Formats: sequence, structure tokens, C-alpha cells
Amino acid sequence: MKYGATDAVDAAASRGGGGVSIAAIVLGVLAAALAVATVFAGVRYWSAGNESDDRKGVLQSARQTGVNLASIDYRTVQQGIGRVTSGMTGDIKAQWATQAKQIADIATKSQSTSSVQQVHAGIVSMDGGSAEVIVSISATTTSPKVPNGQPRYYRFAMDMSKVKGKWLVSKMGMVP
Repeated sequence: MKYGATDAVDAAASRGGGGVSIAAIVLGVLAAALAVATVFAGVRYWSAGNESDDRKGVLQSARQTGVNLASIDYRTVQQGIGRVTSGMTGDIKAQWATQAKQIADIATKSQSTSSVQQVHAGIVSMDGGSAEVIVSISATTTSPKVPNGQPRYYRFAMDMSKVKGKWLVSKMGMVP
């Protein structure tokens, strides 16, 4: 007698309980499906948590770099430039480092200070280790010529890159 997979099940069933019952097979299939569904749900939950953390991280980093850019004070200009460049990577960081002396000279000559009043940031797009963010800042700038301050408004488009677990500005421009 030749047995196939279904023939073996039929033969076991005809022997009167000596073999595998259909209920056991169905139960096994359901258990396997439940295990697969549990793993799938766990992976989705873990991925969603990481994505949420990345969104928070990229927004925080972009906001902080924007605040650092808009609040350079002539009295602590070198520390201010250091804060700006610490939030950058690649060509934009190198560009800021080469312009540091000019920035310091202008801030010192004008004796300008700036305080940020509002910061807003939004993610335009995000994919894995890169993101595009728009940052909007309202600040007040004072100097000996303008002691009561003058409002300033900045909008930056920032490309962000995740470098060693930290979100950094890799490209930046002003938004008109």
C-alpha cells in the first residue's frame, strides 16, 4: 500500500485514534500562526519605538543647532561657534570652522547679542539615517546702536545625518 501525506492521515483516522487527529493538526497550525503573528507584532512595535526616538532626536538636534546659530554673543563668541559646529558634520562643519574668525570679528566689532524667543521645527522627510528639517526661529538682537533690540526671524532648511547615534546637520541653507 502506498502512503502519501493525506493517505497517512486518513489511515491513522481509520484506525480509530491511534494516529494524529485533525484537531491536533489544526491546533498545531494555529499555534504556528500565532507565533508568527506575535513575532511580527513585536518587530513592528520595536520599529515604531525606534522611529519615534529618531523623530524626537532629529527635531531636538535641529532645534538646538538653530538656537545656537541665532544666539551667538560677542562676549562668548568662541564658545558660541563651538556649540554651532558641535551640531554639524561633513562639509558644513568644515565651512563653519573656516569662517569662524570672520564670524567672531563681526560679532565682536558690532558687540551684538541675541536671545531666542521662539523655536519651531518640523520634519519634511525622514528615511533611516537621514532627515530634512525646517527650523523657524524668532530672536531679538541688541547692540550699542540698538540697545532696545531688534526682532530677527530665521528659517533654516537642514539636512540631518545620524552619525554614531547622534543627529547632526550635514547641509544647511536659509529659507526665504
